[in-house]
Amino acid sequence: MSRRAAARVAEATVHGHRVRYRVAGTEGPVLLLVHGITGSSLTWQPIMGALGQDHIVIAPDLLGHGESAKPRGDYSLGAYASGVRDLLALLGHDSATIVGHSLGGGVAMQFAYQFPERTERLVLVDSGGLGREVNVLLRAAALPGAEFVLPLLAAQPLRDAAAAIGRAVGTVGLRPGPDLEEMARGFGSLGDFETRRAFVHTVRAIIDPGGQRVSARDRLYLAAELPTLIVWGARDRMIPVSHGVSAQQAMPGSRLEVFEDAGHFPHRSDPERFADVLLDFVEGTAPAAIDEESIRERLRTG
Repeated sequence: MSRRAAARVAEATVHGHRVRYRVAGTEGPVLLLVHGITGSSLTWQPIMGALGQDHIVIAPDLLGHGESAKPRGDYSLGAYASGVRDLLALLGHDSATIVGHSLGGGVAMQFAYQFPERTERLVLVDSGGLGREVNVLLRAAALPGAEFVLPLLAAQPLRDAAAAIGRAVGTVGLRPGPDLEEMARGFGSLGDFETRRAFVHTVRAIIDPGGQRVSARDRLYLAAELPTLIVWGARDRMIPVSHGVSAQQAMPGSRLEVFEDAGHFPHRSDPERFADVLLDFVEGTAPAAIDEESIRERLRTG
C-alpha cells in the first residue's frame, strides 16, 4: 500500500446546513464512512489514504458533530440516514458501500433499510443497534438533567489534562491509546453548547438509562442478500463483542473479523489491518442488487 491518495477536506450545503466531509480518491467504487457519537470524519483519517487508491472515499461529519452545522432538529437514525443519502446524491453518487462505526453502524443499517437500492455492501464496526448493553457513560447521558452535567465533563481541565481524562474514562473500562484519545476528543467537543445539545438529542433517540433502546436484530434477515462485514474489537468496553458475534449468526453469509487487541476503535488501533480487511471484503464481493420483489418475499417469509 505504498501509493496513497491524500484525503482532503471539503464542504457542501444540504437543506441549508453546512456539511463538512473528507474525501480521498478520484475514481472507483464509493466507500462511505460514518463515524460514531461525539466523533467526526477525523476518526477515519488513518485509513483514507489506503482506501482511496482505487476507490472514492467519503467521510462526512454528521450534523451535530465535528465541523458540520448543529441545528435544532431531528437527530434520529432515520434523519441521519436520509442526510447521508442526500449528501451522496448531491455529490453525484447513486450507491455506495456503507461503513459505520458505533452510532454510525446504526446509521448504516438504517440507510440499508431505507435505501436498499443505494446500498452495495454493509460494514459494521463495533456497531450500535445490535443489543441492549452499552457503556454506563452513554446510559448516564440519557438521564434527565444530563445536559446540565455535561459541561463539567467537558471543562478545561478534562480537555487539557490527559491524566484527568484518563481517570475519568478509565473507571468505566475504556482502554488507553486510541480509545482514550477518541473519547478525550469527543468529550472535548461537548464544551460547545450546540454540540452538547445535538449530543443529548442523539443519545436520547437511541439510548435510555437501561441501555440501547433501538435494535435492528428483528430485521437483520432482510439483509440476507446484502454482502456484510462485521468488525469488532475484542476488548471493546463500550459495546460488547458478543453483539457482533450474535449479529453474524443472524446474518448467514456475513463475515466477522475480531481484532483481539483492539477496543472500541479497531480502525484506529490497527489501521493497516483494518484497511486490508475492508478492501479484501469489497474486492471479494459483488455489489448487492436488491429489488422490491425480493424485499416483499423476505417480508412474507420472515
